[in-house]
Order: sequence, then C-alpha cells, then structure tokens
Amino acid sequence: MDRVQSQVLESQIAEWRAYVAKAPAVEGRDVDELEAHLRDQIAELDAAHLAPDEAFLVAVKRMGDLDTLSREFAREHSGRLWKQLVLSGDDEPARPSGGWPEALVFALGAAVAIQVARLVAGFPGEQPPWFVRNIGLLVLPFLAAYFARRRGLAARGWLATAVPFVIAAVVVNVYPYGAGSGAELFDTGVSDTELLVALHLPVVLWFAVAYPYTGGTLRSPERRMDFVRFTGEWVIYYVLIALGGGVLFGLTGAVLEPIGVDVDVLAEWILPTGAAGAVVVAAWLVESKQRVVENMAPVLTMIFTPLFAVMLTVAAITYAVSGVAAAFNRELLGVFDALMVVVLGLVLYAMSARDPSRPPGLTDRVQLLAVASALVLDVMVLGVMAARIGDLGFTPNRVAALGLNLVLLVNLAGAAWLSARFLAGRTGFHRLERWQTGYLPVFAVWAAIVVAVLPPVFAFA
Repeated sequence: MDRVQSQVLESQIAEWRAYVAKAPAVEGRDVDELEAHLRDQIAELDAAHLAPDEAFLVAVKRMGDLDTLSREFAREHSGRLWKQLVLSGDDEPARPSGGWPEALVFALGAAVAIQVARLVAGFPGEQPPWFVRNIGLLVLPFLAAYFARRRGLAARGWLATAVPFVIAAVVVNVYPYGAGSGAELFDTGVSDTELLVALHLPVVLWFAVAYPYTGGTLRSPERRMDFVRFTGEWVIYYVLIALGGGVLFGLTGAVLEPIGVDVDVLAEWILPTGAAGAVVVAAWLVESKQRVVENMAPVLTMIFTPLFAVMLTVAAITYAVSGVAAAFNRELLGVFDALMVVVLGLVLYAMSARDPSRPPGLTDRVQLLAVASALVLDVMVLGVMAARIGDLGFTPNRVAALGLNLVLLVNLAGAAWLSARFLAGRTGFHRLERWQTGYLPVFAVWAAIVVAVLPPVFAFA
C-alpha cells in the first residue's frame, strides 16, 4: 500500500470512527475497540489483495453489530459507494424527538434564577460586583442539567457535572476581592482581578458543559469535535434569537408607548429573562434542528473565512512593513486578542463541518492563510506585551493577556504546521482534527488559572 492510499484509508477510518462515536449506545472507550476490530478486518482483506478502498467498505459491511450504524452512515454519505453496499431501498432516516417541553422547563429555570438574583442584588438599583461575576453560575448550570437529562446520565454523571460548578461557586465567592478603579479594563469600582474572574468564569463553565453534552465521554476526540460543532451552531442560533427578539421588542415598544407603558422598565425585566432563557432554547434548537445548521455551516465558513483571511493578511503585512506594531496601545492589543480568538473559533467550526475524507481544496488553503496571518499578528502582540511588561511590570491584566497569547501561539503554530503538511499530502486531515480537539483543554485550564490563581497571586488587587 503506497503513501497516498494509506492516507486516504486513514481519512476514511477517521470519518467512520467519528460517525460511530456519535451513536448513543457507544461509549467513548468502546470506539478504540471498534476501530481495532475494523482495522483487523481491513488487514485481513488487504492480505487477500483487495484494494484499500474496497477493503474498507467490505470491512464496514462485515461489522455485524454495527449494521444499523453503517446504514445511518450510508444515509449521510449517500453519494458514495456506501449507499450501494449497506443501504437498502426501504430505509428511511429516523428523526429525533423534539423534547421542547423539557427544554422550556430548564430555560424558565435559568430565567427565574437571573431575576431572583437581580432582586436579591437590589434591583432596580445598581448591581453589586458579586452579581456580575456570578452570571455564568446563574445560567450555565441549567444548560448542563438539560444535557445531563437529555443524555440520560446516571447519578454518578450528574455528580461529575455538578462538581465544577460547585467548586467555581465557592472559589469566586469566598475570595476577598479588593476595591479598585478597574481602569485597565473598565471604569468601575471593582478590582482588576474581580473583572478578570467575571470575564473568564463563563469560559470555564462552558467547558464544564462539555461533560454532560458528550455524555461523559470527554476523552473521545470525536466527542470533543462534536462539542466544537455544537458551540458554533449554538452561537448562530443564539445570535438569531437575539436579533429576532430585538426586532420583536422594538416593535412591541413602539406599539405600547402611546398608551403610556414605560418601555425602559419593560426592557429591564424582559431582556435579562430572554437572554438567560435563550441559552437553553438555542441548545434545544441545535439538538432538534441539526440538519438545518449543518447545511448553513459550510456556507457561513465559505463566506467568512476568506474575508477574515484577507483582513488578517492585510493587517499583518501593514503592521510588519510600517513598523507601527511597537505603538500598539492596550485597547488595540485587546482588539487583536479578540480577533485571533474569533479566527480560531471560525477555523474550528469550519473543521467540524468539513468532510474528513475530502482531499485538500481551496478552502483549506484559505484557512491556512488565515491561521498563518493570525500567527504573525500574535508574535507581534507578544513582542509588544513583553516590552510593556519590561517597562511597566506585571499586572493581573497583562499576565492574563500574555498567557492567552502564548496559548494561542502554540495552537496557531501547531495548526499551521499540520495544515501545511495536509496540503502537501504528507498527513491526513484527522491529524489536524486531533491536534485541535486535544488542545481545547489548554484553553479551559488557562481560563481556570485566571479565575482561581491570579486573584490571590496579585492579592486580589
């Protein structure tokens, strides 16, 4: 078997493995065993002088206990030889049940929790700092519970789901944060470390939601990629809900204003309720309308990836040639950090929507351009940060930003290297997928360090 055939076979196996891992009856630890069985079948057929493609297809057909999974896989890839080998004409795709009453209960729970907390915090007066830093803890536990219920987790799974939320609640509420101007981020009366906790805690808790979403199989690269895909689709639905809700509220306000209804007071009650409840509603939409978003994902990535790639390339070249990178101020550094995070998210989402067996194409080259340009900008930003720290010393904000950029640097460098090798035909796409899904916990760990370690290191200043 030559190198090209071997790479094609590895891509086919990676695609089959990813699909098998989605089956509710298949545990994450079972996927390795099933893959080993498939490889044994392929090796046996290869010894009988079958071509790699034929050996793969026949081996999948022989997986007796996975016959149903094979048929489902054939439906998803009906344009291939799969359909001829494993799909009978009478098969019809199964549709998942909606489960909207269950989602509504958890959405209402999140909305009520937000409103109760606001009343306890003294609404309609100014909200105290503890309310802002606990917003994630008021909403995301309901999302985690929704997935734990939907995935049918046992009592042990529910306990594992609750543990990170309990630990986070204790840590962020027992720390004795000091008062301060918060000048480096916002004009507030709280300390910089408390603001950093408020910004990073939702990131930590979002990664905690991954455990119930994957049914407790976080060690599976395929399940982690599923969570990446869910995150992208959730963002799409949440934005659509926000836009639709904004239009609806604007029209409602215009209708009610002539009869003396105070629209501002109405907004103070409705908007937080809708924002909290939409977290769960968007997740339910992803679950029940997955086919719709999966059709949108390739279109969205095809539109926005080239635009971001062009913008990043122009920015990297302009700043490198003009030499103005050394004059970056704090606000511009923050903009570039946000931009690089968005680009990374876009690349991850595009990867989750890509067919792993498809050969390299124009989209892959555009993504490499975006990643390489982001990498150049990240190096510039790190240089400026190092100079600022050398001149002005360490602060909580500078350490948090420096750590984020170092984490991004390693991720972008690895992604650029593997993407280049994939485009050159020296490795399969599954290697790039494994790199990204395996690196995701690093982001969660860094966010947790900012939440739990930085405040005491800087004396809660």
